[in-house]
Amino acid sequence: MAERIKVGLVGMGFGANFAPIIRDHPDSELYALCRRNAAELERSGKALGVSRLYTDFADMLTVKELDAVLIISPVAAHYAMIKAALEAGKHVAATVPMAETKQECLDLVETRKRAGKIYMMFETAVYTRTFLYVRELRDAGKLGKMQFLRGSHQQNMSMPGWPDSWYGFPPMLYATHALSPLLALADRNAESVTCYGSGTIREEYAKRYNSPFAVQTALFKLKDSDLVCEVTRSLFDTIRQFRESFDVYASKLSFEWEQIAGEGPVLHSNLEDAERISIRDYSHLLPPSVQAYSTGKVADAGHASSVQGGGHGGSYPHMVHEFLSAIRENRKSAIDADKAANWTMAGICAHESALRGGEKVPVPETSL
Repeated sequence: MAERIKVGLVGMGFGANFAPIIRDHPDSELYALCRRNAAELERSGKALGVSRLYTDFADMLTVKELDAVLIISPVAAHYAMIKAALEAGKHVAATVPMAETKQECLDLVETRKRAGKIYMMFETAVYTRTFLYVRELRDAGKLGKMQFLRGSHQQNMSMPGWPDSWYGFPPMLYATHALSPLLALADRNAESVTCYGSGTIREEYAKRYNSPFAVQTALFKLKDSDLVCEVTRSLFDTIRQFRESFDVYASKLSFEWEQIAGEGPVLHSNLEDAERISIRDYSHLLPPSVQAYSTGKVADAGHASSVQGGGHGGSYPHMVHEFLSAIRENRKSAIDADKAANWTMAGICAHESALRGGEKVPVPETSL
Protein backbone atom coordinates (compact mmCIF):
# COMPACT_ATOMS: atom_id res chain seq x y z
CA MET A 1 0.00 0.00 0.00
CA ALA A 2 1.18 3.52 -0.84
CA GLU A 3 2.32 5.72 2.03
CA ARG A 4 -0.52 7.65 3.61
CA ILE A 5 -0.82 11.36 2.83
CA LYS A 6 0.24 13.45 5.82
CA VAL A 7 -2.37 16.16 6.39
CA GLY A 8 -2.27 19.17 8.69
CA LEU A 9 -5.60 20.55 9.86
CA VAL A 10 -5.95 24.29 10.53
CA GLY A 11 -8.89 25.31 12.71
CA MET A 12 -10.70 23.15 15.26
CA GLY A 13 -14.09 24.84 15.58
CA PHE A 14 -16.00 23.78 12.47
CA GLY A 15 -12.79 22.00 11.54
CA ALA A 16 -13.31 19.46 14.30
CA ASN A 17 -15.78 17.72 11.96
CA PHE A 18 -12.95 16.87 9.58
CA ALA A 19 -10.28 15.68 12.03
CA PRO A 20 -11.66 12.15 12.58
CA ILE A 21 -12.38 11.73 8.86
CA ILE A 22 -8.77 12.51 7.97
CA ARG A 23 -7.61 10.24 10.80
CA ASP A 24 -9.79 7.33 9.71
CA HIS A 25 -9.46 7.59 5.93
CA PRO A 26 -7.20 4.83 4.53
CA ASP A 27 -5.26 7.29 2.35
CA SER A 28 -4.42 9.90 5.00
CA GLU A 29 -2.79 10.50 8.34
CA LEU A 30 -3.84 13.33 10.63
CA TYR A 31 -0.26 14.50 11.01
CA ALA A 32 -0.52 17.96 12.60
CA LEU A 33 -3.00 20.41 14.09
CA CYS A 34 -2.94 24.21 14.11
CA ARG A 35 -5.04 26.31 16.46
CA ARG A 36 -4.41 29.75 17.98
CA ASN A 37 -5.57 28.85 21.49
CA ALA A 38 -2.73 26.80 23.01
CA ALA A 39 -4.82 25.19 25.75
CA GLU A 40 -7.57 24.15 23.33
CA LEU A 41 -4.93 22.94 20.89
CA GLU A 42 -3.41 20.70 23.56
CA ARG A 43 -6.83 19.25 24.38
CA SER A 44 -7.57 18.60 20.70
CA GLY A 45 -4.21 16.91 20.22
CA LYS A 46 -4.75 14.57 23.15
CA ALA A 47 -8.27 13.68 22.06
CA LEU A 48 -7.15 12.87 18.51
CA GLY A 49 -3.76 11.33 19.31
CA VAL A 50 -1.84 14.04 17.42
CA SER A 51 1.47 15.24 18.88
CA ARG A 52 2.55 17.80 16.25
CA LEU A 53 0.75 20.90 17.47
CA TYR A 54 1.16 24.49 16.24
CA THR A 55 -0.31 27.82 17.24
CA ASP A 56 1.39 29.50 14.26
CA PHE A 57 0.42 28.44 10.73
CA ALA A 58 3.79 29.54 9.34
CA ASP A 59 5.55 27.15 11.73
CA MET A 60 3.38 24.25 10.58
CA LEU A 61 4.25 24.94 6.94
CA THR A 62 7.95 24.43 7.70
CA VAL A 63 7.35 20.74 8.49
CA LYS A 64 9.01 19.02 5.56
CA GLU A 65 7.12 15.74 5.95
CA LEU A 66 3.72 17.45 5.74
CA ASP A 67 2.09 16.77 2.35
CA ALA A 68 -1.16 18.72 2.54
CA VAL A 69 -3.15 21.14 4.64
CA LEU A 70 -6.88 21.61 5.16
CA ILE A 71 -7.59 25.24 6.05
CA ILE A 72 -10.77 25.98 8.00
CA SER A 73 -10.28 29.55 9.13
CA PRO A 74 -12.16 32.88 9.05
CA VAL A 75 -12.91 34.10 5.52
CA ALA A 76 -10.51 37.04 5.83
CA ALA A 77 -7.60 34.62 6.33
CA HIS A 78 -8.29 32.34 3.36
CA TYR A 79 -6.29 34.13 0.68
CA ALA A 80 -3.06 34.58 2.64
CA MET A 81 -3.12 31.08 4.10
CA ILE A 82 -3.89 29.33 0.80
CA LYS A 83 -1.18 31.30 -0.99
CA ALA A 84 1.40 30.62 1.74
CA ALA A 85 0.65 26.90 1.78
CA LEU A 86 0.88 26.52 -2.00
CA GLU A 87 4.14 28.45 -2.06
CA ALA A 88 5.44 26.19 0.70
CA GLY A 89 4.88 23.21 -1.59
CA LYS A 90 1.81 21.79 0.12
CA HIS A 91 -1.39 20.50 -1.43
CA VAL A 92 -4.22 22.70 -0.17
CA ALA A 93 -7.90 22.35 0.59
CA ALA A 94 -9.82 25.23 2.13
CA THR A 95 -13.40 26.10 2.94
CA VAL A 96 -15.48 28.61 1.02
CA PRO A 97 -15.21 31.23 -0.26
CA MET A 98 -11.86 31.08 -2.00
CA ALA A 99 -10.98 34.69 -1.14
CA GLU A 100 -12.51 38.14 -0.59
CA THR A 101 -11.71 39.96 -3.84
CA LYS A 102 -11.56 39.18 -7.54
CA GLN A 103 -7.85 39.98 -7.66
CA GLU A 104 -7.13 37.59 -4.80
CA CYS A 105 -9.03 34.81 -6.57
CA LEU A 106 -7.17 35.36 -9.84
CA ASP A 107 -3.85 35.47 -8.00
CA LEU A 108 -4.58 32.13 -6.35
CA VAL A 109 -5.32 30.61 -9.77
CA GLU A 110 -1.86 31.68 -10.92
CA THR A 111 -0.21 30.65 -7.65
CA ARG A 112 -1.63 27.15 -7.92
CA LYS A 113 -0.39 26.84 -11.50
CA ARG A 114 3.11 27.93 -10.50
CA ALA A 115 3.18 25.64 -7.48
CA GLY A 116 1.99 22.59 -9.42
CA LYS A 117 0.09 21.37 -6.35
CA ILE A 118 -3.46 20.18 -5.84
CA TYR A 119 -5.97 22.76 -4.62
CA MET A 120 -9.60 22.13 -3.73
CA MET A 121 -12.27 24.46 -2.44
CA PHE A 122 -14.40 22.57 0.09
CA GLU A 123 -17.93 23.45 -1.04
CA THR A 124 -20.39 21.35 0.93
CA ALA A 125 -23.35 22.08 -1.37
CA VAL A 126 -22.01 19.96 -4.23
CA TYR A 127 -21.36 16.91 -2.02
CA THR A 128 -24.66 16.64 -0.14
CA ARG A 129 -26.71 13.51 -0.67
CA THR A 130 -29.39 15.67 -2.34
CA PHE A 131 -26.95 17.10 -4.86
CA LEU A 132 -25.49 13.67 -5.57
CA TYR A 133 -29.01 12.36 -6.23
CA VAL A 134 -29.91 15.14 -8.68
CA ARG A 135 -26.54 14.83 -10.41
CA GLU A 136 -27.28 11.13 -10.82
CA LEU A 137 -30.60 12.00 -12.49
CA ARG A 138 -28.78 14.39 -14.82
CA ASP A 139 -26.06 11.90 -15.74
CA ALA A 140 -28.67 9.20 -16.48
CA GLY A 141 -30.50 11.58 -18.83
CA LYS A 142 -33.64 11.48 -16.69
CA LEU A 143 -33.96 15.25 -16.29
CA GLY A 144 -33.90 15.96 -19.99
CA LYS A 145 -32.85 19.44 -21.07
CA MET A 146 -32.31 21.76 -18.14
CA GLN A 147 -34.23 25.00 -18.63
CA PHE A 148 -33.74 27.00 -15.43
CA LEU A 149 -32.00 26.62 -12.07
CA ARG A 150 -32.69 28.43 -8.81
CA GLY A 151 -30.69 28.46 -5.59
CA SER A 152 -31.22 30.00 -2.18
CA HIS A 153 -29.30 30.23 1.05
CA GLN A 154 -31.31 31.89 3.79
CA GLN A 155 -29.86 31.84 7.27
CA ASN A 156 -30.27 33.92 10.41
CA MET A 157 -26.70 34.41 11.59
CA SER A 158 -27.85 36.60 14.47
CA MET A 159 -28.06 33.30 16.34
CA PRO A 160 -25.39 33.17 19.11
CA GLY A 161 -22.32 31.09 18.39
CA TRP A 162 -21.03 32.55 15.16
CA PRO A 163 -17.67 34.36 15.12
CA ASP A 164 -17.97 38.14 15.40
CA SER A 165 -16.59 38.63 11.87
CA TRP A 166 -19.82 37.32 10.36
CA TYR A 167 -22.12 40.04 11.71
CA GLY A 168 -23.16 42.32 8.87
CA PHE A 169 -21.37 40.21 6.22
CA PRO A 170 -22.86 40.97 2.76
CA PRO A 171 -24.88 37.91 1.69
CA MET A 172 -23.59 37.61 -1.89
CA LEU A 173 -19.96 37.64 -0.75
CA TYR A 174 -20.79 34.18 0.58
CA ALA A 175 -22.91 32.98 -2.34
CA THR A 176 -21.28 29.66 -3.14
CA HIS A 177 -23.66 27.45 -1.13
CA ALA A 178 -26.56 28.67 -3.27
CA LEU A 179 -24.78 29.16 -6.58
CA SER A 180 -22.35 26.24 -6.82
CA PRO A 181 -24.95 23.46 -7.24
CA LEU A 182 -26.42 25.37 -10.19
CA LEU A 183 -23.09 25.90 -11.92
CA ALA A 184 -21.99 22.32 -11.17
CA LEU A 185 -25.18 20.80 -12.60
CA ALA A 186 -24.99 23.04 -15.67
CA ASP A 187 -21.23 22.37 -15.94
CA ARG A 188 -20.69 25.99 -16.92
CA ASN A 189 -19.04 29.10 -15.55
CA ALA A 190 -20.92 32.24 -14.55
CA GLU A 191 -20.36 34.86 -17.26
CA SER A 192 -22.19 37.92 -15.93
CA VAL A 193 -24.63 38.90 -13.20
CA THR A 194 -27.33 41.40 -12.39
CA CYS A 195 -28.20 41.69 -8.69
CA TYR A 196 -30.48 43.80 -6.51
CA GLY A 197 -30.47 44.39 -2.81
CA SER A 198 -33.75 44.46 -0.91
CA GLY A 199 -34.58 45.74 2.55
CA THR A 200 -32.09 46.86 5.19
CA ILE A 201 -30.34 45.31 8.18
CA ARG A 202 -29.81 47.02 11.52
CA GLU A 203 -27.41 49.95 11.41
CA GLU A 204 -24.73 48.45 13.66
CA TYR A 205 -24.43 45.53 11.23
CA ALA A 206 -24.69 47.57 8.02
CA LYS A 207 -21.81 49.91 8.87
CA ARG A 208 -19.36 47.07 9.44
CA TYR A 209 -19.12 46.18 5.73
CA ASN A 210 -20.87 49.26 4.27
CA SER A 211 -23.64 46.99 3.05
CA PRO A 212 -27.27 47.73 4.03
CA PHE A 213 -29.07 44.86 2.28
CA ALA A 214 -31.16 42.32 4.16
CA VAL A 215 -31.66 40.23 1.02
CA GLN A 216 -29.77 40.06 -2.25
CA THR A 217 -31.19 38.32 -5.31
CA ALA A 218 -29.32 37.81 -8.57
CA LEU A 219 -29.61 36.48 -12.11
CA PHE A 220 -26.46 34.84 -13.44
CA LYS A 221 -25.92 34.35 -17.19
CA LEU A 222 -23.90 31.20 -17.87
CA LYS A 223 -21.08 31.10 -20.38
CA ASP A 224 -21.66 29.14 -23.62
CA SER A 225 -25.19 28.27 -22.51
CA ASP A 226 -28.78 29.40 -22.89
CA LEU A 227 -29.27 28.99 -19.14
CA VAL A 228 -29.83 31.69 -16.55
CA CYS A 229 -29.68 30.93 -12.82
CA GLU A 230 -31.41 32.78 -10.00
CA VAL A 231 -29.89 33.02 -6.52
CA THR A 232 -31.34 34.56 -3.34
CA ARG A 233 -29.31 35.16 -0.17
CA SER A 234 -30.07 36.54 3.29
CA LEU A 235 -28.12 36.47 6.53
CA PHE A 236 -29.66 38.94 8.97
CA ASP A 237 -33.00 40.43 10.04
CA THR A 238 -34.98 38.22 7.66
CA ILE A 239 -36.89 35.44 9.38
CA ARG A 240 -36.84 32.01 7.78
CA GLN A 241 -35.92 28.50 8.84
CA PHE A 242 -32.37 27.68 7.70
CA ARG A 243 -32.32 26.74 4.05
CA GLU A 244 -29.59 25.91 1.54
CA SER A 245 -31.51 24.84 -1.51
CA PHE A 246 -31.58 24.40 -5.25
CA ASP A 247 -34.35 23.76 -7.76
CA VAL A 248 -33.93 22.36 -11.26
CA TYR A 249 -36.57 22.78 -13.98
CA ALA A 250 -36.06 20.54 -17.00
CA SER A 251 -37.93 19.01 -19.94
CA LYS A 252 -38.53 15.52 -18.50
CA LEU A 253 -38.33 15.92 -14.71
CA SER A 254 -38.10 18.90 -12.39
CA PHE A 255 -36.75 18.88 -8.84
CA GLU A 256 -37.76 21.26 -6.05
CA TRP A 257 -36.19 21.47 -2.61
CA GLU A 258 -38.41 21.02 0.42
CA GLN A 259 -39.98 24.17 1.87
CA ILE A 260 -39.81 22.97 5.48
CA ALA A 261 -36.96 20.82 6.77
CA GLY A 262 -37.93 17.19 6.95
CA GLU A 263 -40.95 17.22 4.67
CA GLY A 264 -38.99 15.94 1.66
CA PRO A 265 -38.20 17.38 -1.78
CA VAL A 266 -40.61 17.15 -4.72
CA LEU A 267 -40.06 15.49 -8.09
CA HIS A 268 -42.34 16.71 -10.89
CA SER A 269 -43.07 14.55 -13.94
CA ASN A 270 -45.43 14.26 -16.92
CA LEU A 271 -47.80 17.24 -17.10
CA GLU A 272 -49.23 17.58 -13.60
CA ASP A 273 -47.69 14.77 -11.56
CA ALA A 274 -45.69 15.53 -8.42
CA GLU A 275 -44.47 13.38 -5.55
CA ARG A 276 -42.44 13.82 -2.42
CA ILE A 277 -39.35 11.65 -2.42
CA SER A 278 -36.82 10.41 0.09
CA ILE A 279 -33.15 10.43 -0.84
CA ARG A 280 -30.75 7.69 0.18
CA ASP A 281 -27.32 8.29 1.61
CA TYR A 282 -24.36 7.99 -0.74
CA SER A 283 -21.91 6.47 1.71
CA HIS A 284 -21.34 3.59 -0.71
CA LEU A 285 -19.11 5.97 -2.69
CA LEU A 286 -16.70 6.18 0.27
CA PRO A 287 -14.15 3.84 1.84
CA PRO A 288 -15.82 1.76 4.60
CA SER A 289 -13.75 3.38 7.36
CA VAL A 290 -15.33 6.81 6.80
CA GLN A 291 -18.84 5.90 5.64
CA ALA A 292 -20.37 6.64 9.05
CA TYR A 293 -19.41 10.31 8.70
CA SER A 294 -21.83 10.80 5.79
CA THR A 295 -24.92 9.95 7.85
CA GLY A 296 -25.03 13.10 9.96
CA LYS A 297 -22.31 12.28 12.50
CA VAL A 298 -20.79 15.61 13.60
CA ALA A 299 -18.09 16.49 16.09
CA ASP A 300 -20.18 19.00 18.05
CA ALA A 301 -23.96 18.94 17.62
CA GLY A 302 -24.19 22.21 19.55
CA HIS A 303 -21.87 24.15 17.23
CA ALA A 304 -23.66 26.84 15.22
CA SER A 305 -22.71 25.13 11.94
CA SER A 306 -24.45 21.96 13.14
CA VAL A 307 -27.57 23.68 14.48
CA GLN A 308 -27.94 25.68 11.23
CA GLY A 309 -26.73 23.12 8.73
CA GLY A 310 -27.24 19.68 10.21
CA GLY A 311 -23.93 18.30 8.99
CA HIS A 312 -24.36 19.79 5.51
CA GLY A 313 -26.08 16.76 4.03
CA GLY A 314 -23.34 14.23 4.71
CA SER A 315 -20.83 16.14 2.55
CA TYR A 316 -17.76 16.20 4.79
CA PRO A 317 -16.26 12.76 4.05
CA HIS A 318 -17.01 13.12 0.32
CA MET A 319 -14.96 16.31 0.15
CA VAL A 320 -12.06 14.78 2.05
CA HIS A 321 -12.17 11.70 -0.16
CA GLU A 322 -12.11 13.77 -3.37
CA PHE A 323 -9.17 15.87 -2.14
CA LEU A 324 -7.14 12.81 -1.17
CA SER A 325 -8.05 11.01 -4.40
CA ALA A 326 -6.89 13.98 -6.48
CA ILE A 327 -3.54 13.95 -4.65
CA ARG A 328 -3.19 10.18 -4.98
CA GLU A 329 -4.10 10.23 -8.69
CA ASN A 330 -2.10 13.39 -9.43
CA ARG A 331 -5.01 15.18 -11.12
CA LYS A 332 -6.98 18.36 -10.66
CA SER A 333 -9.57 18.23 -7.92
CA ALA A 334 -13.25 18.50 -8.75
CA ILE A 335 -13.23 22.11 -7.49
CA ASP A 336 -9.81 23.27 -8.63
CA ALA A 337 -8.63 26.87 -8.48
CA ASP A 338 -10.17 27.87 -11.84
CA LYS A 339 -13.61 26.68 -10.85
CA ALA A 340 -13.35 27.93 -7.26
CA ALA A 341 -12.38 31.37 -8.54
CA ASN A 342 -15.40 31.57 -10.85
CA TRP A 343 -17.83 30.38 -8.17
CA THR A 344 -16.43 32.89 -5.68
CA MET A 345 -16.02 35.85 -8.04
CA ALA A 346 -19.60 35.41 -9.27
CA GLY A 347 -20.82 36.29 -5.78
CA ILE A 348 -18.39 39.19 -5.46
CA CYS A 349 -19.63 40.55 -8.79
CA ALA A 350 -23.23 40.11 -7.66
CA HIS A 351 -22.56 42.26 -4.60
CA GLU A 352 -20.93 44.89 -6.82
CA SER A 353 -24.03 44.86 -9.02
CA ALA A 354 -26.33 45.36 -6.03
CA LEU A 355 -24.25 48.30 -4.80
CA ARG A 356 -24.60 49.82 -8.30
CA GLY A 357 -28.38 49.45 -8.32
CA GLY A 358 -28.56 46.34 -10.48
CA GLU A 359 -25.93 47.18 -13.09
CA LYS A 360 -24.79 44.17 -15.16
CA VAL A 361 -21.29 43.09 -14.06
CA PRO A 362 -19.09 40.65 -16.02
CA VAL A 363 -17.36 37.86 -14.11
CA PRO A 364 -13.61 37.73 -14.89
CA GLU A 365 -12.53 34.85 -17.11
CA THR A 366 -11.03 31.63 -15.83
CA SER A 367 -11.01 28.29 -17.67
CA LEU A 368 -13.59 25.67 -16.60
